[in-house]
Amino acid sequence: MRIAIFSDTYAPEINGVARTLKRYTDYLEKQGIEYRLFVPESTTSVPPVPQVQRFTSVPFLLYSECRLALPNPMQIKLTLDEFKPTLIHIATPFNLGLFGVHYGKRNGIPMVASYHTNFDDYLEYYHLTFLEKWIWKYMNWFHRPFDKIYVPSQSTKKKLLDHNIHDDIELWGRGINHELFSPAKRLNTLFKDKFNIHERNILLYVGRIAPEKDIHIVLETFYSLPEHVKKDTHLVIVGDGPLLKVLSEQHHTNITWTGFIEGESLAQVYASSDVFLFPSPTETFGNVVLEALSSGLPVIGADAGGVQHLIKNGVNGFLCEPKNIEEFVCRASLLLESSSLRTLFSKEAEQFAKTLSWNEIFERLVQSFRTVLNRRKRIPA
Repeated sequence: MRIAIFSDTYAPEINGVARTLKRYTDYLEKQGIEYRLFVPESTTSVPPVPQVQRFTSVPFLLYSECRLALPNPMQIKLTLDEFKPTLIHIATPFNLGLFGVHYGKRNGIPMVASYHTNFDDYLEYYHLTFLEKWIWKYMNWFHRPFDKIYVPSQSTKKKLLDHNIHDDIELWGRGINHELFSPAKRLNTLFKDKFNIHERNILLYVGRIAPEKDIHIVLETFYSLPEHVKKDTHLVIVGDGPLLKVLSEQHHTNITWTGFIEGESLAQVYASSDVFLFPSPTETFGNVVLEALSSGLPVIGADAGGVQHLIKNGVNGFLCEPKNIEEFVCRASLLLESSSLRTLFSKEAEQFAKTLSWNEIFERLVQSFRTVLNRRKRIPA
């Protein structure tokens, strides 16, 4: 098996798709499966890698971490002709993906796609709802040639089926690094000293500081906590994004904006907090929710998208109606006031996260690829 992968985001860019694809290519290398990856240039300097070709790009309007590449068709064709892929994998439906589809169709190569981002859900936040009809028309046309489509959650699968995008859609879930994201990383007073936090409890948000994450719900929930709860609570917001500068200047009393944090430092922030608040209704999966659960944090999230499949309501956290401030406040208050309930939820959260293994997920994915290839071989010419 030789896989040609086309994506408009990849490490070192910081988003769930880029990180998932990096783990995916790492797995392929460990298994000795050859691949070639075609991605936009990075916004940060990265050493060249033989398997990866990068192209000049510009930010995508709805999601700046995804970049629209300006591919060199001749260069890509020469690489593919030499590589002779047996499978083409398209991870994003933009310029690079279009070239991958064109090459696959022209050469009769089996093709699969993975669907990672609910761009249609972003339209409302950027006052572009008039484009929804056209986005789904394009998505329907774009995904028609694929042998199979992979999605991260059951809700995403249902959405694509409802829009008649494809009839062969399979789950490709996500795993977690249990050693990195663990309750053992808790720093106790050292963490609070680092950020000059004096309150007893820490309410945490991690994610992009952007409209589609409903970041205003995080702030409104914190401000609406009962006074006896709020006076003992500090809000920590981790992440970068287009709203960071303006919001951090406007909201700072008992609120810490850390900016972007990753790796060991991020793991310590999770484990040293008490409750994780994530109201985004636009997720196809919710990687940060899984990181929080693995760190032993009870999670309060929106009952929508991929998040609803990670939170067991009343067991390892609470699901709330999207944008329902009263419900978010009620659930946050309950957990912040009850250390015994937090302890109970924390154990359940960690246990749930331990059931999700990257190796098993990638093993199933590669086996599914083999099924696609074998099925193609059985189809008469």
